[in-house]
Amino acid sequence: MNLIAIFILALGLSMDAFAVAVVKGLDLKKVTLRGALIVGLYFGVFQALMPLIGYFAATQFSDSIASIGYWVAFALLSILGARMIWKGFKGGPANRETSFGPKRMIPLALAVGIDAMAVGVSFAFMEVDVLVAVLIIGAVTLLMSMVGVKLGHVFGEKIGSKAELIGGLILITIGLIILLEGLGVT
Repeated sequence: MNLIAIFILALGLSMDAFAVAVVKGLDLKKVTLRGALIVGLYFGVFQALMPLIGYFAATQFSDSIASIGYWVAFALLSILGARMIWKGFKGGPANRETSFGPKRMIPLALAVGIDAMAVGVSFAFMEVDVLVAVLIIGAVTLLMSMVGVKLGHVFGEKIGSKAELIGGLILITIGLIILLEGLGVT
């Protein structure tokens, strides 16, 4: 696999992280470079680590990972989305979730990184410099996530108190898409 193919793959893998970063941006009252960088780092690091884990687990656990990974992503995103919708009904923009702590960010990063694990499994059966691939995947995801946070914030300011409702629906939709793709429906 050449560098252009790896870059295109990285762009494709970063789309879930980008979409979830947009949702995170919807929640924010103010976007700072630090906040966008934190989101980008969580998503970028997880998107880089998951293919590495998949690569090393390929020979022993590939069937198990492939068969439940999309269910895990669906469950995590649905739970987080439902929580956002609930909070959206409970309060207005003053009640937005602005945490960048591990308790909030790790489930999001894990959910968007699950599909990258399957890519790592496929790397084990191809001629790929895994370290170069995971560095490119991580860097592209970091940048796309930072852009997503900023775009989400811009839209969040325009839609105001509906941001959490819309963000929750987006997370659930992303989870459903991942599930349907995993089941071979789409």
